[in-house]
Amino acid sequence: MTANFLGIPVHGDITRGACRVEQKPIEDLQPILQAVLDDPTIVEFGWRQYTPYFNDGAPCTFSVHGTWVRTTADEDADEDDLEMWGHCSLGTTTGGEWVDDPDQPGRRKKVGEQYEGPDEDRYRRCKALEAAVEGGAFENVLLDAFGDHATVTVRRTGIEIEFFDHD
Repeated sequence: MTANFLGIPVHGDITRGACRVEQKPIEDLQPILQAVLDDPTIVEFGWRQYTPYFNDGAPCTFSVHGTWVRTTADEDADEDDLEMWGHCSLGTTTGGEWVDDPDQPGRRKKVGEQYEGPDEDRYRRCKALEAAVEGGAFENVLLDAFGDHATVTVRRTGIEIEFFDHD
């Protein structure tokens, strides 16, 4: 089978680039974001988004990292305590096994985990937000909306963007 480009035959070996996650429209992000905004105990949340300047020889591609949530119980919490992987007031999950995610080829997800904390539904809504913004499916939407090298803070009253200085 011969490859073609706009009807013109292509000869030679094609080196495929990195597989990117299929992009979703902003409308698919809205209910996930709204579920967290509607929670009266969530004061604010956010993430960092940027293209690394250097990636040990791997391609430098835009992505989102460090999703965090501040609840009413977190007024004096250190920033590190607000990140989703070890959030104090939202709780955590323990156990489980990492498996390939059939909904996101090339990604993995944890199954069989046990929740420990005050409100599992709140935790799951926040984890769904983290999966949405860090999962890659909304990278184009987030890059267009907030730019590169940005810290994004979302509150009910508005969204604040600050330049993110990283190495």
